[in-house]
Amino acid sequence: MARALYIHWPFCLAKCPYCDFNSHVRDTVDVDAWQNALLADMRHEAALAGGEHLTSVFFGGGTPSLMPPVLVERLLQEAESLWGFDDQIEITLEANPSSVEASKFADLASAGINRVSLGLQALDDETLRFLGRLHDAAEGLAALDVAQNAFARVNFDLIYARPGQRAADWHAELARAISFGTSHLSLYQLTIEPGTRFETLVREGTLEPMDDDRAADLFELTRALTSSAGLPAYEVSNHARSGEEGRHNLVYWRYQDYCGIGPGAHGRRDGLATTRHRKPENWLSAVARNSHGMAEERLLGPREQASEAMLMGLRLAEGVDLSALAARFGLSPDQLHDPARCSLYQRQGLLWFEGSRMGVTPAGMPLLDALLAEVVPDDLVTA
Repeated sequence: MARALYIHWPFCLAKCPYCDFNSHVRDTVDVDAWQNALLADMRHEAALAGGEHLTSVFFGGGTPSLMPPVLVERLLQEAESLWGFDDQIEITLEANPSSVEASKFADLASAGINRVSLGLQALDDETLRFLGRLHDAAEGLAALDVAQNAFARVNFDLIYARPGQRAADWHAELARAISFGTSHLSLYQLTIEPGTRFETLVREGTLEPMDDDRAADLFELTRALTSSAGLPAYEVSNHARSGEEGRHNLVYWRYQDYCGIGPGAHGRRDGLATTRHRKPENWLSAVARNSHGMAEERLLGPREQASEAMLMGLRLAEGVDLSALAARFGLSPDQLHDPARCSLYQRQGLLWFEGSRMGVTPAGMPLLDALLAEVVPDDLVTA
């Protein structure tokens, strides 16, 4: 069984208008206090979920590239001491592509980071301003160049299906992105999330999202272009060369255990769902009181775990092994999916079956959320 560690750094220089992540803008950050608190939170998790080497560590945010490299190094030293590291461990850090943060990349690599995920988001200045990004296109591409020299593996994000975006423009932007030669791309359609600035603009009528049909056309274009370039989709929005898939996120999608520390971090360990306090100050106070930042620890029943495993696993091109999941959770394969509805959607070319494996076809992926609601039984989804 793989085990991964997620470390959340909640601070950003500004809040992007599309972002609903647990990110916060603060004038100052007491790095020593945060180091001590993160170490305490980590030790608490290791005491409950030790015994297996870590296969992955992921620094997410927020903007983890704002962390001092010495802090990153100290956290990794402690994680290795508590768990031990797999020989092929993946250690990823999310980074903004500013020149200031790129100047830290060599030190971050020396600290132990071997994979970076850059939030480029777009390759032209007008779109970057629309998305509220603080970097411009030239600065972002310069940071990408620095990253490719500093780290063994590099991913970067782009956001598409933006209001008014034409297929020809996205084709050109994506082709340019592929030409940079990274082994992994995360390509996300713009979604309007509750509580964001973009949601307010949509409600006010000053922002009109792309309609579903045009977005679906861009989704198909994205898959065709990346596949032909040797970067096929292995998950709804993630594309990689063979063997270069993001190992940390595969832990989530394959429903394996992971520990989450830091504000708002979630985890899954030994059938328990863990959630940390979300607001940075509340998390710090909890750690000071309890030596951990836990807000809730809840036992998941077998049916709820099976539901989560189905909903996560069907995001992957590899699909899920119904027999293996059923055995893992003490259920029958037919309890994990609705055979009659699945047969219907298989005939429509939206699902595939191969032995005990079930998956969503490329034609079904644009309809994934609706499809999951149809084929994963209600008594699992709502358990």
